[in-house]
Amino acid sequence: MRPSQWYEAQDMFGDHVTLTQLRPHHAEGVLAASDDDSVFEWMSFDRPTTLTEAEAVVARYLATPGANAWAQVDTKSGDLAGITTFYDISPERRSLIIGGTWLGERFQRTGINTESKLLLLSHAFETLGAVRVAWETDERNTQSQTAIERLGATKEGLLRKHKPRKDGSYRTTVLYSVVDDEWPQVRDSLRTALSR
Repeated sequence: MRPSQWYEAQDMFGDHVTLTQLRPHHAEGVLAASDDDSVFEWMSFDRPTTLTEAEAVVARYLATPGANAWAQVDTKSGDLAGITTFYDISPERRSLIIGGTWLGERFQRTGINTESKLLLLSHAFETLGAVRVAWETDERNTQSQTAIERLGATKEGLLRKHKPRKDGSYRTTVLYSVVDDEWPQVRDSLRTALSR
């Protein structure tokens, strides 16, 4: 495995979602999917309400060093449903973090998030040869914690005053992970969840 492959956002295809490399032309879809303030409550930026703001959101994702960003596209409608990323990518440690993820309100509870995570985890463990995939979330974001735990990730602990929130306060981050030994069971659980 070439280390550079860890930094390539290759397209991935599922029944519910297609993950395609985020590009500037996705800004219109980002604006259309940004349909509810609550979706962005825990993000480090506010909900875009104009095309210029949506373009800035896309530019922000694309400018993040050492990260891969994907547009999550709803297979049924062809509409952009949200964005997700790999970041803190380390081919040397064979690890990465999945985050920066959001889905428009109308795309939640549709199977898109579950299948997106299955595609991302499959890519990380089976294509890249990762030994560890992690998630970080605000300790106040119980919805995110529940979703991560539903994936089968293990809660590892808390990172106190880890990152600033957009209001200037500092968050305590809850850290989760799945390691390669756990991946087969997690993969099977995700497939079962999608088949329901």
